[in-house]
Amino acid sequence: MKALGPIAAVLIALALLGSSALYTVDQRQNAVVFQLGEVKDVISEPGLHFKWPLIQNIRYFDTRIQTLDDPEPLRFITSEKKPVLVDSYVKWRIVDTKQFYISVQGDELRASKRLQQTITDGLQAEFGKRTVHDVVSGERDAIMELMREKADVDARKIGVQIIDVRLKRVDLPQEVSESVYRRMEAERKRVANELRSTGSAEAERIRADAEKQREVILAEAYRDAQRIKGEGDAKASAVYAQAFQQNPEFYSFYRSMEAYRSSFRNKGDVMLLDPSSDFFKYMRDSAGKAVKK
Repeated sequence: MKALGPIAAVLIALALLGSSALYTVDQRQNAVVFQLGEVKDVISEPGLHFKWPLIQNIRYFDTRIQTLDDPEPLRFITSEKKPVLVDSYVKWRIVDTKQFYISVQGDELRASKRLQQTITDGLQAEFGKRTVHDVVSGERDAIMELMREKADVDARKIGVQIIDVRLKRVDLPQEVSESVYRRMEAERKRVANELRSTGSAEAERIRADAEKQREVILAEAYRDAQRIKGEGDAKASAVYAQAFQQNPEFYSFYRSMEAYRSSFRNKGDVMLLDPSSDFFKYMRDSAGKAVKK
């Protein structure tokens, strides 16, 4: 029974030693094997692996895509000497774990600061070559792609790959924005005034053209009316002449009756004439006396 104690202790020690010799690598990680403080190997294959106990130790590094996002917008100067505020972010990941450890001691914070400095310097250089319009819309995609390529070249030196560089927002500072908005407002007002002036001139032209057409139409209508009236008067005169030729006496009588009716249309109508006037010709008998009613 006394011999079982040392045996159990040895077995436990062997079990602990064996367990410390095994380690697991996740598919989202790389493992760096250190032997006596120096990098011995880098394990990228996921699964169960073996190491020498006591003389080797393991350190894990995340190989997933990470995001470097600026907490505050950065201020840059364009080629027009105008300041702009830029809000950007970077997607990166570790692709060479050994180089990453050698360059920044495996410290992600140090790596982020170096990447941030690289991106800031690159953006300052690119914005300094372009106008506000270019950086806001004209060449925004080109700037992002160019920055990705340049930053990736520097990032490879520390074992990092730059996946993407994005400009989320490019704005003018408040003091510049107000000035720009005032200029935009003045420009819009100028364009509006030009359009109103053009519209007023066009309206006057249309009104003048319509008035001209109206006058032409009225003149043509009056001309046609006078022509038709003249034709009617001519036909009436022809009818009258034809009737006069057929029975002059009856025609003269009919015309006199029409004159009487027109002259005495109302009861209050008064006409002062000599009784012997031809106007009363048909109101007298054959002897020249007035006809009694």
